Amino acid sequence: MKVALASDHGGIHIREEIRNLLEELNIEYEDFGCDCADSVDYPDYAVPVAEKVANGEFDRGILICGTGIGMSISANKVKGIRCALVHDVFSARMTRLHNNSNVLAMGERVIGAGLAREITQTWLQTDFEGGRHQTRIGKIAEYEENI
Repeated sequence: MKVALASDHGGIHIREEIRNLLEELNIEYEDFGCDCADSVDYPDYAVPVAEKVANGEFDRGILICGTGIGMSISANKVKGIRCALVHDVFSARMTRLHNNSNVLAMGERVIGAGLAREITQTWLQTDFEGGRHQTRIGKIAEYEENI
């Protein structure tokens, strides 16, 4: 698995924790920033990560901002992306099992580093169930093709 990782200024601390987790799990990743505490625009980080996942350069993406909302909205504008905003372990598991999410968004001002690590590990280690869920995802993809 290869993961694209990014945050805006509101997510730099949790992004550091997630980098450490990815290294502990021996998961290949690339960090796309940001590298400052100064205010930056979250779409400048979310969209490139989402595009890299959508075009197959990376298997999954992880995005962090203050709430996760801006990152998830931005990422979901990219065709083929199913970005889930997650702030609990149960949702992390379900978004992989049922929705086959390929990008995870979290909010540093909403959750702490420990929970972010648990969410990320669950999300990374949960496989898609397929079956009836694949039919539903297929309907989303079909809609995307027609807009």
